[in-house]
Amino acid sequence: MPLPRRIVLVGPMGAGKSTIGRHLARELGYHFLDSDRMIEERCGADIPWIFDVEGEEGFRQRESAMLRELSDVGASVLATGGGAVMKDENHPFLKQDAVVVYLKASLDQQIERTRKDRNRPLLQNDDPEGVLRRLFELRDPIYTHLADVVMLTDRKSPRLVVRQILNRLNPRTPRQRRKVRKEGKHND
Repeated sequence: MPLPRRIVLVGPMGAGKSTIGRHLARELGYHFLDSDRMIEERCGADIPWIFDVEGEEGFRQRESAMLRELSDVGASVLATGGGAVMKDENHPFLKQDAVVVYLKASLDQQIERTRKDRNRPLLQNDDPEGVLRRLFELRDPIYTHLADVVMLTDRKSPRLVVRQILNRLNPRTPRQRRKVRKEGKHND
């Protein structure tokens, strides 16, 4: 099975989309794209500032425009923001010529990974755990519906998750792997 033109990573805050995406792109020789970072670069401001000035809806409009633009970039791994799936209009841009991988993390893992991160405006309140719980309940069915592959990330290194994604995208039997190694082609 040939590798997809694009790989789109979706999932909640703290699932590892940016870190895993960087490793996966490097492994494949693809471009790495992070929609949140690209929005910040284009605006010259960080996401909390955009939320403060334009509100969540203003940010989501920028996000939709960025996803539309990035849907045409081939040989790429795209790490999306956790809320990118919430607008139905974004779904075709996420799925276009792509395999969508849902990086699924437990609530405990999300809390642990985001606890000290001040660059997540939705968590800057008195009950970040409650926010993460509500967002997971709301978004998990959408992530699952859009996903071609669901990959659990709890207590796994980014390299292991990348290897598991690659195995799901291009599965090979142990016999095929031995044959490739014997021939001196180490592309697995």
